[in-house]
Amino acid sequence: MPDATVTSATSSATIRPEEAEHFGKLARDWWDPKGSSAMLHKLNPVRLGFLRECVDMHWAGDVERVKPLAGKTALDVGCGAGLLCEPLARMGAEVTGVDAAPENTAVAALHAEGSGLDIRYIPGELGSLGLGQFDLVTCMEVIEHVADKSAFLAELAAHLAADGLLVMSTPNRTLASKALLVEGAEALGMVPKGTHHWEDFVTPRELTDLLAAAGLEATRIKGIAFSPLKGLHVSDDMALNYIFIARLA
Repeated sequence: MPDATVTSATSSATIRPEEAEHFGKLARDWWDPKGSSAMLHKLNPVRLGFLRECVDMHWAGDVERVKPLAGKTALDVGCGAGLLCEPLARMGAEVTGVDAAPENTAVAALHAEGSGLDIRYIPGELGSLGLGQFDLVTCMEVIEHVADKSAFLAELAAHLAADGLLVMSTPNRTLASKALLVEGAEALGMVPKGTHHWEDFVTPRELTDLLAAAGLEATRIKGIAFSPLKGLHVSDDMALNYIFIARLA
């Protein structure tokens, strides 16, 4: 059976220790679809659908192919306990997951091993690991938690291969996101208290400028919206959350 591995590393500028500690405390509950990460379990299929479509478009793949990432390398930054890494591995990629909280990568490695998946997990600061470049870099719901967003995006760009694809998602900083994603979601127990800090959310315009400064260009951007009939879904409405792809400019 393949083994998922964990390698140790140091941390530096972009990691906020209090954020790593907060998410590290949630590690054991991460794979419970009814636990503290229930919202991520609902969000993950939406993100994966968008990602799969973008992968097929970017590499002109066969849309019926089970493993569209076969022969490709993938890096998931802020991987948590591996909710995105495992589907990427099943899509055929050679996957590396990096997270600020060692508790998360430990749980991720155990879960991957139990699932028969060969995934490399590394705790720590991305810039200190010397991982090289990847065909696909993903970073979902992470940038709102880092201390230096410009430096963080520069690191993502440095890890992206010349013809690589970057896929990111993050909450928008709007009154709607403050009411629903922060105040409402925490009050209803949908996310643990202290998970989100609204003032750290980034608008699409701000992120576009930050990407440009890091030598990246967003080529497609969509919203992730919610409705009682559709639930969470990809939409043109970016008031709550948005997901996008970028390439090296």
